[in-house]
Amino acid sequence: MKYFLTVSFEATQTFVFSLPRYKLVCKLKASWLRACGAEVGKNVIIYPGVWIMTGKNLVIRNNVDISRGVMISTFGGVHIGERTLVGYGTRILSSNHKIPNGEQRIFNSGTDSKPIFIANDCWIGAGCTILPGVTIGEGVVVAAGSVVTKDVKSFTIVAGVPAKIIRRR
Repeated sequence: MKYFLTVSFEATQTFVFSLPRYKLVCKLKASWLRACGAEVGKNVIIYPGVWIMTGKNLVIRNNVDISRGVMISTFGGVHIGERTLVGYGTRILSSNHKIPNGEQRIFNSGTDSKPIFIANDCWIGAGCTILPGVTIGEGVVVAAGSVVTKDVKSFTIVAGVPAKIIRRR
């Protein structure tokens, strides 16, 4: 029964997030997320093809734009501040598999979950990955394709794998 409910939830979620980004439809997507336990502000634009799982522990503030192909895992908690742009294909991962000791099986090792905090007025470029436990300060620009593994100070531009400060804004 649990498997059936999980797959049904995923199918419904896939349908809802496949819809176009008309304002009325984005309100429907926000309502779906609220029903799943998220806190969603006003004027949130969610493109088709976004994957947010499960919605619980998610906060999206006002005027956020989440582009096509974005994937957000909310198990550890995700906070996205106001006026933030999340670029195409970005992954915001608040949980990850544990690496077991020695020769223990990876499959049964469980997960580690840590919150991600993205402050106001940020621009997360296309194809970025933000890993568990990261805080991104106000006004940060994360260059396309970057992997953010550590906290980023406000009003800086970071790029690379792993992301490093390029300059201050």
